[in-house]
Amino acid sequence: MTVPLLKIGAVLSTMAMVTNWMSQTLPSLVGLNGTTISRGGTSEKITLFPSPEDGWQIYSSAQDPDGKCICTVVAPAQNMCTRDPRSRQLRQLMEKVQNITQSMEVLDLRTYRDLQYVRNTESLMKVLDNKLKVVSESQKPLNPKAFQELKVKMDELLPLLPVLDQYKSDARMIVQLKDEVRNLSLLLLAIQEEMGAYDYEELQQRVLILEERLHACMQKLGCGKLTGVSNPITIRASGSRFGSWMTDTMTPSSDSRVWFMDGYYRGRRVLEYRSVNDFMKGQNFVQHLLPHAWAGTGHVVYNGSLYYNKYQSNIIVKYHFRSRSVLVQRNLNSAGYNNTFPYSWGGFSDIDLMTDENGLWAVYTTNQNAGNIVISRLEPQTLEILQTWDTGYPKRSAGESFMICGTLYVTNSHLAGAKIYFAYYTNSSSYEYTDIPFHNQYSHISMLDYNPRERVLYTWNNGHQVLYNVTLFHVIKTSGEL
Repeated sequence: MTVPLLKIGAVLSTMAMVTNWMSQTLPSLVGLNGTTISRGGTSEKITLFPSPEDGWQIYSSAQDPDGKCICTVVAPAQNMCTRDPRSRQLRQLMEKVQNITQSMEVLDLRTYRDLQYVRNTESLMKVLDNKLKVVSESQKPLNPKAFQELKVKMDELLPLLPVLDQYKSDARMIVQLKDEVRNLSLLLLAIQEEMGAYDYEELQQRVLILEERLHACMQKLGCGKLTGVSNPITIRASGSRFGSWMTDTMTPSSDSRVWFMDGYYRGRRVLEYRSVNDFMKGQNFVQHLLPHAWAGTGHVVYNGSLYYNKYQSNIIVKYHFRSRSVLVQRNLNSAGYNNTFPYSWGGFSDIDLMTDENGLWAVYTTNQNAGNIVISRLEPQTLEILQTWDTGYPKRSAGESFMICGTLYVTNSHLAGAKIYFAYYTNSSSYEYTDIPFHNQYSHISMLDYNPRERVLYTWNNGHQVLYNVTLFHVIKTSGEL
């Protein structure tokens, strides 16, 4: 990949960080909290409140049969607003608009610099293209090799023009949204001063439309291809050489609890810290004693429950923290366990549970798959297997693995010098070998998981709890869809 391509990737990856911020902040601000578990061509419902009278319902699907993204928001019952006093309605609307305004200001600020770079890059590309045409039409002798190299580079850059056009279009849309929010905010302020007669249902509808458009922006820029991993950020040095730590991958951003599980087998004690700061200081925690011991370090916390592999079995357990009880446990059919098919570091790591933007996954292997990595997508409530893929990559040759946007990324070692070496795409059932540098600072990784809510990698590295930021590259088609 050429340097200009890398720079464009960096620009677009900034949009990924913005989207990450939006996915954590905007849903809670505008009432669109929820995580979608969807299948191609289907639609599933996520109810954010107990009944339609209480709040929003969201119906969404990753793709329809034509590959287009679908997201439908159904408003609450009409009497939700009409039964409230006018002042309360107005206050609620103003709070929503104020939150949206703050969100748009931050989004606009974060995209301004990238947009400037996009415009400069576009101008340079057009100048280079014009010069190339002049040279090609000129009668003066030119070094054929130099000319050919210049032409090849230009051919590589030209496909980026639609990408830049789309980026500018998205930036204009953000400015337009910002203006609409400002106008609505001024209107609400005027009404607040006068408290005269006005169509409140119309105001509520305008707020709803803005919410839908913001939600569409978040989903549009939600996923991408992994192109880089940052330097490690050490949060704490605690526990033994092996273990796992994590935050909930689905709860709102206001929930910053941290769970800590030391060791890789026969452990039952889970420490729950109130926040990352408390975890760093080793204070303000409660203890959960699991009814069944765990095996390995491939645990994950998802929507208030811990999913883990039961010791000396291929059974997956779902333990609910609030009720301190096991909600469900299910056998992962034919999956190896008890160090039959672990990662290269061993440690009873036969079954690795993980989450991404698409839901809950299990990574394991079986005798039937000759020790190659198998990916299964699980239904979080019942732990039923929804779909399975055979990657063809030997699990004992993998150091660790993690899922991002339906793609499994595999490291080639757990020791120093490791890199992200293999990627399997479940959306196309295809794979490729990669070469993404990965700085293994403490030389022995025994846990590596992606948190889609925070867009970071969590690792346990030789008794150190470490974070990595990720860079995702978004390929924008000329149609304007990802």
